[in-house]
Amino acid sequence: MTAAAIASQEILKPHLTVAGGHSLGGTIRVSGAKNSALVLMTASLLTADTLELCNVPDLTDIGGMSEILASLGVKVERQADRVRLNAAVLSSSEPPYELVNSLRASFFSIGPLLGRLGHAKVPLPGGCRIGARPVVEHIRGLKALGAVIQVEHGIIHANVPGPNKRLKGASIILDCPSVGATETILMAAVLAEGTSTIENVAQEPEVQDLANLLNRMGARVSGAGSPVITVEGVESLHGCLDYPVIPDRIEAGTFLMAAAITRSRLRVEPVVPEHLNAVLQKLRDCGCHLDIDATGITITPKEITAVDITTQPFPGFPTDLQAPFMALMTTARGTSVITERIYENRMQHVGELQRMGASIRVDGNTAIVEGVFRLSAAPVKGSDLRASAAMVLAGLAADGTSKVSGLQHLDRGYDDIEAKLNGVGAVISRQAS
Repeated sequence: MTAAAIASQEILKPHLTVAGGHSLGGTIRVSGAKNSALVLMTASLLTADTLELCNVPDLTDIGGMSEILASLGVKVERQADRVRLNAAVLSSSEPPYELVNSLRASFFSIGPLLGRLGHAKVPLPGGCRIGARPVVEHIRGLKALGAVIQVEHGIIHANVPGPNKRLKGASIILDCPSVGATETILMAAVLAEGTSTIENVAQEPEVQDLANLLNRMGARVSGAGSPVITVEGVESLHGCLDYPVIPDRIEAGTFLMAAAITRSRLRVEPVVPEHLNAVLQKLRDCGCHLDIDATGITITPKEITAVDITTQPFPGFPTDLQAPFMALMTTARGTSVITERIYENRMQHVGELQRMGASIRVDGNTAIVEGVFRLSAAPVKGSDLRASAAMVLAGLAADGTSKVSGLQHLDRGYDDIEAKLNGVGAVISRQAS
């Protein structure tokens, strides 16, 4: 393809125009958690009965997972925020490469496929290009449960030996508390023979949500939310109806930061405050007053001053809010130090913020941000999902109207973000070209 043709395609991609300088106010709604919904959908592979989820966000990633599950024989029905899945008849144990390559969460299917069928062929995953994110921990855990695994030509071939094709309980210690590995091993272990103990696991709310669903389906999982999870294997699981996906803590945090960067009083709901403790503390530290009640959070920014953050596994500051928080810090009084400890390639948004007048210096995976009086509008592009959200936030605070492209990333994780923000006073429009 010629350079001119590539440029033409880029021009035709949709973008957002974000008018800066508008105050926000009122109440903004938070959708169900993308990172939870995706893995809960794969749990449907563990049973022949129907699984029904509610509070499911309308995202391209959810559509992608629906396609992947359908390719395996799962019947998928969507109505409003509800998804019904029935895997009574699985026609395949090998999701297609072209689908898996675009959605990393599709790799989660390997655990339930092994647990229920005893075999699976799953391509290595894709997703946002923010770092290596290897699946070594997933493979080690599945091998400990008795699976025989080979990797050939980018495809993982996994089988359970023996006449009953059933995994065996095991003691597993993860080298790092990977969310994906924890969820993969957990779903494999629930149908294993015997008891599994998994140590150094991820403690994220999404892991707890998965464990809660599995227990509703008849599993025996304890310890989710702590460093050690114990799973007593059962022979089969049943279905579950009307299971609500937890609110998206990353979307909630993004909206709180949208209020802070525009110096606006805003109510964000529903929110589970315990899922955002580290973020809420940093917002308080930088000058925001928070009123927290049973259903949501009202944020009232005062003078925003610089604070430092270091991303860490839960309950630390989440890597998925590093970029939006950096956008906020570009407008703070003073100098902040932002250190990324989860992914090695998650500072790509720095250059785009600099295009808007931000003063940022990068040293490895640390950014030194000197707050400026005001950002200025510019054409910018989100390099990944959360970087795209950061560009929208920066545009809200900038002088003039910004053009934000890279919406293929944004639409993976935010359900109609422009409509939600417009509903509380923003002026954002989606343009076809």
